[in-house]
Amino acid sequence: MRILIVGGAGYIGGALTDILMHSKHTVRVYDCLLYEESYRKDVELFYGDVRDRENLERQLKWCDVVIWLAALVGDGACALNPEVTFEINEKSVQWLANHFDKRIIFTSTCSVYGAQNKLLNESSPTKPISVYASSKLAAEEHLQKSNAIIFRLGTLFGIGDNFSRIRLDLVVNTLTVRAFKDKILKVFGGEQYRPVLHVKDAAQMIASSLEDKQTGIFNLHKENVKIINLAKKVKKHFPDLTLQTQDLTFEDARNYRVKSDKAKKLLSFKPSYSIDDGIGEIKQLLKEDRIKDVNNYRYTNQLFLSMFNTHLLGQ
Repeated sequence: MRILIVGGAGYIGGALTDILMHSKHTVRVYDCLLYEESYRKDVELFYGDVRDRENLERQLKWCDVVIWLAALVGDGACALNPEVTFEINEKSVQWLANHFDKRIIFTSTCSVYGAQNKLLNESSPTKPISVYASSKLAAEEHLQKSNAIIFRLGTLFGIGDNFSRIRLDLVVNTLTVRAFKDKILKVFGGEQYRPVLHVKDAAQMIASSLEDKQTGIFNLHKENVKIINLAKKVKKHFPDLTLQTQDLTFEDARNYRVKSDKAKKLLSFKPSYSIDDGIGEIKQLLKEDRIKDVNNYRYTNQLFLSMFNTHLLGQ
């Protein structure tokens, strides 16, 4: 098939293109290279913004399947300019649903569930508490009558490929960097749950669904983990690490656990990478000095957008 990966130069896209480059499919990437200075993979690249409908439509006419990864991602990054967030995350998907009648694979987020104490499946109430989650949930609704499969992803971690920008603003990656750099890890509260998933497992599930006929919403996660237990996992990789816990001075609303039984049953979803795998990957990069400056703004969505891309956000 002819596969168009919209947002294919990003964190998930990097892992996904590596998989599909070795498949029988023909792959194109459509991306505005928001966080990248170059694109060096041996994959056909078409530069463009998802808000450029005319440019995007030409690529949609070419493909059999579109994998839609393009989005502003993260609570802080999306809060910088909610109007632009909804233009990119929701309105572009609404346009897609109205102008593309073939197969759509869309990545959403488990953040749409908001703060709930029970174990959540795809039928559980959604209660988004951020601009990011609200924009993704709105996009999901536009795809309900399309030939679309929607993956609600847990918080990603790990390294996807050797070229794309690594994200150091995701909880597993962040704690690993802090442990390596500061030798002290402070955890506030720690009883909050996060569902987590390695970026390569997310990419593999997307690739595996290309020839599947399933539609609808599927949670994808590897493990529900308390932040304190995640910190303890990190400590096992850094024996000299000092772990400090402090009471929360406010209620952390980001607390949710999910089930991925539906994906396991209907899609044979079986994630391969553990939290320890992700910690080990980041640690190895740091030990080998392969990240020149872990404090560089480009590794954090919110900081990068606020510092260097104010023109994109209309500020």
